Amino acid sequence: MIPVTRLDKKVYYVNPHQIEYIECNPDTTLIMLSGKRLVVREPYEEVYDRILEYRQLIGAFKNEE
Repeated sequence: MIPVTRLDKKVYYVNPHQIEYIECNPDTTLIMLSGKRLVVREPYEEVYDRILEYRQLIGAFKNEE
């Protein structure tokens, strides 16, 4: 799970495997596989880095090389 901050400053933890794609217009919006949209305070690059760190932590890249 990765932490993200909603616009109301509440921190939520999101399963990055459930993120279908990310929009930047200008707010960062996570579109989940369920269709739910989460607008977060973090810029796209920070969310992307958190996803990479999480995947490294769980060893996901071993299967992708």
